[in-house]
Amino acid sequence: MSGTWRIGAGIALALALVGVCAWMFAINWAPPRQDFALQGVDVSDEDGRIDWFTVKAADVDFAYLRATAGADVRDAMFAEHWAALYEAGIPRGAIHVYSLCRLAADQAKSFVATVPRDPGALPPAIDLSFQPDCPARPERDVVLNEVRELATVIETHSGKPAILRISPAFEAQYAVSAAIPRTLWSSGMFFPPSYLARPWRMWQASAMRRIEGIERPVNWDVVAP
Repeated sequence: MSGTWRIGAGIALALALVGVCAWMFAINWAPPRQDFALQGVDVSDEDGRIDWFTVKAADVDFAYLRATAGADVRDAMFAEHWAALYEAGIPRGAIHVYSLCRLAADQAKSFVATVPRDPGALPPAIDLSFQPDCPARPERDVVLNEVRELATVIETHSGKPAILRISPAFEAQYAVSAAIPRTLWSSGMFFPPSYLARPWRMWQASAMRRIEGIERPVNWDVVAP
């Protein structure tokens, strides 16, 4: 029995070491710079306070901030992060998280009231994903018209065409990428995704990258060449 126990313990130790190595690789992984020269992060108030000068030193080329969600949620850290990014000299952009449970007009109002006009900012982004607080699943035509209306108002405010960040599940149900001609931002851990109808321009490649200046694992994004 002791020999069997030693073998079992050895296997368990080996598996634990493999797990630790895999975890260390994952939290430090990013797509190669020779393939994706521009790389950055997207964050929200869930990431807490951030030392953006330290982040910039970690080769972060840009940052997107969640500004609003639905018609009522304004990110508690948006204004602080927005100002700090300017001070650190990191290009900045704002994200609106779309809700299937609220009218586009009301959501657009919240975004316009929250995000300052800034000709130097990156194009605004609209996050299209299923949210846990909204069980509604409207018909596709309704959703497409609402997203178009939201994008139009946000674009008028920002002066730039919006980017659509579409989750795989949302795209599978509503096929947004084939219907709305905007720059696309895809999501897929570690491997370049192919679920959109058109080539993506941005890719959220990891949700577990660790970098200096941010205490929590962070979303890591890259721009296609």
